[in-house]
Amino acid sequence: MVDAHQTFVIVGGGLAGAKAAETLRSEGFTGRVILVGDERDHPYERPPLSKGYLLGKEERDSVFVHEPGWYAQADVELHLGQPVVAIDRATRSVRLGDGTAVHYDKLLLATGAEPRRLDIPGTDLAGVHHLRRLAHADRLRQVLAALGRDNGHLVIAGAGWIGLEVAAAAREYGAEVTVVEREPTPLHAVLGPEFGQVFTDLHAEHGVRFHFGASLTEIVGQDGMVLAVQTDDGEEHPAHDVLAAIGAAPRTALAEAAGLDLADRAHGGGVLVDASLRTSDPDIYAAGDVAAQHHPLFGTGLRVEHWANALNGGPAAARAMLGQDVRHDRVPYFFSDQYDVGLEYSGWAPPGTYDQVVARGDVGKREFIAFWLSEGRVLAGMNVNVWEVTETVQQLIRTGARPDIERLADPSVPLESLLA
Repeated sequence: MVDAHQTFVIVGGGLAGAKAAETLRSEGFTGRVILVGDERDHPYERPPLSKGYLLGKEERDSVFVHEPGWYAQADVELHLGQPVVAIDRATRSVRLGDGTAVHYDKLLLATGAEPRRLDIPGTDLAGVHHLRRLAHADRLRQVLAALGRDNGHLVIAGAGWIGLEVAAAAREYGAEVTVVEREPTPLHAVLGPEFGQVFTDLHAEHGVRFHFGASLTEIVGQDGMVLAVQTDDGEEHPAHDVLAAIGAAPRTALAEAAGLDLADRAHGGGVLVDASLRTSDPDIYAAGDVAAQHHPLFGTGLRVEHWANALNGGPAAARAMLGQDVRHDRVPYFFSDQYDVGLEYSGWAPPGTYDQVVARGDVGKREFIAFWLSEGRVLAGMNVNVWEVTETVQQLIRTGARPDIERLADPSVPLESLLA
């Protein structure tokens, strides 16, 4: 039983932490709720940082999970701009950066992830950027606007989702853009070679230059400013600014120092949790980007970094902390917007896990649904400029459907009929 004298502490001021706090109150928890975030901003959502807010189409206030006054109204104690530096499992307390010790009865780690850094000369130059935090987006908005005004060059290291979304935003500002990617296509780790060309063509039509099969070896500068980048195949590209978009690493230092079980770093790392998001310590939970769990649908350990996992994982962890029977096994989901193309991806099917790809619709017009299958079973689906199909796609994945391939590829066959 949970009583009013208990204290639940949430470490992390992102979407997962904020939604966990909200859920604790909505489920009737009357004890203390303390949310600690190392950023000074109130908890916010990250998708706008590379989409609407970065483009200047959304106001800054629109990114916040709750209105600032909500936390006081809900009696959620905020400690912002204040990192947690240690967890003492023996005394069930966390120590803040100012030395304050805060007791917990249950603890939620929603510490998220950090952008990976380029390990090459020149990364200390003023024009080298990352995009993970609201402050990064604030700065990058100004940079892209200036590059657009001055016909400046942005080089992006990495052709993943963040790299491509920023490339699209930069082109809308009018900046020149070169993307350097070591794989042969964009989004190779997610989409494989089959549909990477779709995004190569999309960005090339908007003036983005790609340099595949290469990695940055040096950022060349003078007087603290970026002048160019060099790649490992001997090429040099002009640049005024550089964005490192080479992925993110889970922020597991607190958990590791506390002796919690971690996932294999070779498979994405993260804090190991069970189906209820409980760690190896029964009083500590983890949710969002930092949590790694065995997913029953795919038979493997997964760490999902996308918005929907934080949106749903925070509340799931909160309910588990309250003693409810929780099974967090949602189908992974994310979305992206690039120019006039919008897409939703559900499931998990990295290269090597599938043996067949099926497209329904017109790939050339970028209006289609793609399916990744293994032995006839649907593992993942991506709808591109086709809407109101995500629920059905996820049902195909969740039910282990093995639809007739010809019917799966035929747009005239209702997608729902393939569930039968």
